[in-house]
Amino acid sequence: MSISNDDVAAMITRHIPDANVTVEGDGYKYQATITSEAFQDLNTMKRHQLVYAALNDAITSGELHALTIKAYTPGEV
Repeated sequence: MSISNDDVAAMITRHIPDANVTVEGDGYKYQATITSEAFQDLNTMKRHQLVYAALNDAITSGELHALTIKAYTPGEV
């Protein structure tokens, strides 16, 4: 059981509405690059927690197994 790249991106966007999200993956390992003002003044751990909160259901169900996150503010890109 796996989840599509588009579904991962949509889940993140629903949780972080202003996010610009790119997801690449093969059904097991995924890489997400997210740019959002929501990351302003957050350290790396807090940024990742925000993204994981968006994906909690997919992680808990086992649809999403491995995720690498790159989280930036627009000024960092």
